[in-house]
Amino acid sequence: PDEALLKEVQAEFGLHDLAIEDAHQAHQRPKLERYGDSLFIALRTAQPDREQRRIAFGEPHLFVGARYVVSVRHGASLSYGDVRARCEAQPQLLAKGPSFVLHAIMDFVVDQYFPIVDGLEDDLEALEEDIFNERISRESTMRIYTLKRDLLEIKRGVSPLVDICNRLMRSDLDLIPDDARPYFRDVYDHAIRINEKAD
Repeated sequence: PDEALLKEVQAEFGLHDLAIEDAHQAHQRPKLERYGDSLFIALRTAQPDREQRRIAFGEPHLFVGARYVVSVRHGASLSYGDVRARCEAQPQLLAKGPSFVLHAIMDFVVDQYFPIVDGLEDDLEALEEDIFNERISRESTMRIYTLKRDLLEIKRGVSPLVDICNRLMRSDLDLIPDDARPYFRDVYDHAIRINEKAD
């Protein structure tokens, strides 16, 4: 969104100036910050870019309050249509409010990493086969560096999620009800698994 639209959203929901400033500019590291009675969460998305044969990274920024969740997306991002449909199909969980919506978005974002890491694992096996069969070329070297760069980007996107989920599971954030905390443990477990696969 442009600055004028963000200002309109800020006025509607009473969002903090510093959170709006962060949301206006991409290239935030994944983080969770508390501003009074709201949370600001920056995440990193990843999805395959088949045309470029690369991974496209994006950045959703989430504002969470007692009665709202607002997302601002930068870069590559899949539609949240499936997330919305899944939330609406579980009214008993949706009744938990914005914390359940936050969990659903975070779960969706984290789950997008699994096929990408699996694909990188396949690339690594093919690369190892080429190297062990002495088919080493300049292209092999480039593939090694591309793989390394992609893995580092994945680590930068997922590693902070472990800390973010830990904070969301603790009782000092009153915006997250006690009965919603176990759902963030699920996202935490997925983030740990992706980190281990990337390692």
